Amino acid sequence: MKSFIISQNDANQRLDKFISKAAPFLPQALMYKYIRLKRIKVNGKKGEISQRLNLNDVVDMYINDEFFPDGNSSLPFLHAKTELDIVYEDENILLTNKPAGLVVHEDENEKYDTLINRILLYLYNKKEYSPEHENSFVPALCNRIDRNTSGIVIAAKNADSLRILNEKIKKREIDKFYLCVVKGVPKNRADTLKGYILKDSSSNTVSVSKEKTPGALSAVTKYRVLDTKNGYSLVEAELLTGRTHQIRAQFANIGHPLLGDTKYGRIKDFKNTGFSHQALCSYKLTFAFPTDASTLNYLKGRSFELKNIPFLTDFYNGI
Repeated sequence: MKSFIISQNDANQRLDKFISKAAPFLPQALMYKYIRLKRIKVNGKKGEISQRLNLNDVVDMYINDEFFPDGNSSLPFLHAKTELDIVYEDENILLTNKPAGLVVHEDENEKYDTLINRILLYLYNKKEYSPEHENSFVPALCNRIDRNTSGIVIAAKNADSLRILNEKIKKREIDKFYLCVVKGVPKNRADTLKGYILKDSSSNTVSVSKEKTPGALSAVTKYRVLDTKNGYSLVEAELLTGRTHQIRAQFANIGHPLLGDTKYGRIKDFKNTGFSHQALCSYKLTFAFPTDASTLNYLKGRSFELKNIPFLTDFYNGI
């Protein structure tokens, strides 16, 4: 039997959601059976699947140890690298500059050295995150960028901040700006690209169309050309929607693929440039927050911008 005292990070969750995190190896069908059989109790009474947990509630689970994580052996972040470029940090959030080549979450090629695992290791070493004392909450990323895209990623240190930031991103109250280098010079120095993006999971690519098709999602990107040099353009793009490969696919669709992007551009176009991946960086974000942000109101109006963009020197040196 294991007992859990509900902390602030665990409060206001449904009982079944909490159990699925605290006992991740417990099959869902068996979890519901154990709740019905009173082998999972809240404050000494039979728990209800959909009941909301409150701060300091006690959840008792009369189930086998095999359904719970086994100490440090189940903590992959302990195997991550320690390198982390922190842009900003306070008690609620952390902004980090992800380098190109690092995945944000585990994938089929990398299970340990991911951005989120580096952040967890950093917080663990600072004693700000302790898996032994957290029943279910784990610090999490609020946005993600592609492996070969660099730039700012937001991490929430507690459940309240994660909830608020996820809601703000959903409402588009956090403005995200990218810098990229594209082949050629767009006809319009400033414009808004609108269309629909359809993802093909088998090839991990997307296609862009003017008309909506089944499964396609709207994609809107504002851009302005900042400079041109030797047949390339330095462009600032603002995401008004956040679709997979949105910037890469939309610029390729208008005939201006990103420098080094061999997925949406032609390999021969970038053969002698020395770029093996797209010149794209999430370089600035602003917490716009036109509506209340509760405990994160202090971030309202604040902007964070990277100064050292990896490909800018190459652009101004003529690539």
